[in-house]
Amino acid sequence: MAQVLCHLPKTKDENLLVGLDTSDDAAVYKINDELAMIQTLDFFTPVVDDPYTFGQIAAANSLSDVYAMGGEPKLAMNIVCFPNCLSPDVLTEILKGGYDKVKEAGALVVGGHTVEDDEPKYGLSVAGFVHPSNILTNSNAKPGDVLILTKPLGLGIINTAIKGELADKEAYDEAVKVMSTLNKYAKEAIDQVGGVNSLTDITGFGLLGHALEMAMGSKVSIKINHKNLPVITKALEYASMGLVPAGAYANREYVGDNVIIDENVPQNIEDILYDPQTSGGLLISIAKDKADLLLEKLTSIPTKYAVVGEVIEKQEHYLYVK
Repeated sequence: MAQVLCHLPKTKDENLLVGLDTSDDAAVYKINDELAMIQTLDFFTPVVDDPYTFGQIAAANSLSDVYAMGGEPKLAMNIVCFPNCLSPDVLTEILKGGYDKVKEAGALVVGGHTVEDDEPKYGLSVAGFVHPSNILTNSNAKPGDVLILTKPLGLGIINTAIKGELADKEAYDEAVKVMSTLNKYAKEAIDQVGGVNSLTDITGFGLLGHALEMAMGSKVSIKINHKNLPVITKALEYASMGLVPAGAYANREYVGDNVIIDENVPQNIEDILYDPQTSGGLLISIAKDKADLLLEKLTSIPTKYAVVGEVIEKQEHYLYVK
């Protein structure tokens, strides 16, 4: 999408605080000196069979972009593609799942739009608010920052195993829990601590793809310690079995020679680094003197989290994995 959007004329408006110039998670428009609006949209095909669970995951994923900009979601509108060969009861359950997750976020579902399609798709258009001085972007990481990831990786690999009916119950249950967990709770911890310089959520481009966007936008390099990566149960095992989604190979091509990966990093860990995530966690670039306090606050979130790397002065390459 970014490759397509780059060909459009640049939008110029003094109140557009975040737009197409960076690869950020959402647009931000200044309303006044005290208030800015965040706007985002996302939807996708089912990643699990249960329609209610799918609705929750899709909604959590859509809401995540607002949290990744440092904001609070307020209004959500359903986006639905649905085949007429399926029972309307299936759609009802999807929308219930989405509604409950939006309610958990403290926002309101205020309508939406549905079109007929051969394959179900669901997501949300979300509007949120943030103070103009509190906007967090993916392009302000500072040398010396610590990088913290708030959800485990491997969701794309687990989803591939689920589709192939190879995922066991433990892996399935953990993946569902991770994907349906709002990034609201990690963002609340951020609000309590401060000191965050840059923020993004880890979704389709995988950890390395989104880390690359952060490094390029911030004009820094990022070092990632593969031994510290939080990983979903069985994801490494399934990666070793070859259950790696096509998106991981696309991400590997996208990152290209911008990364140097140490020869001692196992192949299945490489697959995890490129693995596209569904409703993944926040990647937080925080001042080193605030990192321990944030880690303490993150003990309340229901997912694995870890310090996964650091920000350094710009080197020959943007990313280094050791």
